Amino acid sequence: MSNLKNKKVAILAADGYEQSELESPMKALKDAGAQIEIVSLKSGEIKAMKDHQWSNSVNVDKIVSESDCADYDALLLPGGVINPDALRGNEDAVNFVKGFFKANKPVAAICHAPQTLINAEVVSGKKMTSYKSISADLKNAGANWVDEEVVTDGNLTTSRSPEDLPAFNQRMIEEFSK
Repeated sequence: MSNLKNKKVAILAADGYEQSELESPMKALKDAGAQIEIVSLKSGEIKAMKDHQWSNSVNVDKIVSESDCADYDALLLPGGVINPDALRGNEDAVNFVKGFFKANKPVAAICHAPQTLINAEVVSGKKMTSYKSISADLKNAGANWVDEEVVTDGNLTTSRSPEDLPAFNQRMIEEFSK
């Protein structure tokens, strides 16, 4: 499967990302031929959470304050509880996300990751899903929240949790290959 050959995808994450929600989509993207860059708030490494414990780390390729959405074809936002909270509080990260929406580039977000999208002010009027505990936040921000495995509305694909990763990965590859 090489339908993402010549596509460059940013994975925006910070310490506390959900391990499976970064590693599984990253593997799917690489298997489809995409070039991946981990973009974060700091250089070095960022650490995952798995089963509410600190876990693996990944190397950061670029810091978000020095990144431009124009350099990428698509954006992946993994979830976790700590990760999106750190991202949504960072002006550079929020502006980076906004850039993908202004350029109508595909964005995929899973679990708690849509919290960053709320701060980027890009969810109003969008049909989307997420981890159930943030459904009220999304509704209050104007999203049409639904409890479905994976939802695509325009350039945005969302999913609920690690259990949905197979469907999320498949849809993300389809959307990123357009």
